[in-house]
Amino acid sequence: MNSDDAAALARLLRTARLAHLGTLRQGAPLASMTLYLAAPGFDAFYLHVSRLAWHTQDMLADARVALSVAEADDAREDPFTLARVTVRGEVRQLGADDALKRSWLARFPAQAVNFELADFSFWRIAPRDARFVAGFGRIHNLSAAALAAAARA
Repeated sequence: MNSDDAAALARLLRTARLAHLGTLRQGAPLASMTLYLAAPGFDAFYLHVSRLAWHTQDMLADARVALSVAEADDAREDPFTLARVTVRGEVRQLGADDALKRSWLARFPAQAVNFELADFSFWRIAPRDARFVAGFGRIHNLSAAALAAAARA
C-alpha cells in the first residue's frame, strides 16, 4: 500500500465515528450500526454496547466479528470512489476501564448516560485482517501488522 492510501486509511479510522458491526446470529449474518473507537496503533477497536442488543448477544455466542467503516456519502457522482474498510477479528468483553471511558467520552460526550446503565460494557476487537478500498480499483488486503503500520502513516 502506498503512503497516500495508508494515510487515507488512518484518517478514515480516526475520523469516522460510525461503523457497521457484523456478527453471526443463529448461523446467519447480522449487521448493526454502532459507534467505535480505534486504538492509536489500530491494534484494537472498542465498542460500548448494551447486553440487550442482538449484536452483543451474538458476540457472547461467537467472538468472530467484522467492523465496517466507510467514508460519508457526499453525493458524488460515483459513490464507489468512497473509501471503506472492513476489519475482521475476534472480540472479547472488557471490565471497567477508566482510561478507556475517558477516551470514549471525549469522542462521544452524549453517550455519558450509557455509563449509568448496568447493561453497557466495553468490548475489544483484536484485528485479524482488513480489506481497505481506497477508491475504485485501489484495493488492499491487509494483515493485522499491515493495519498497525497504517496507523503510523
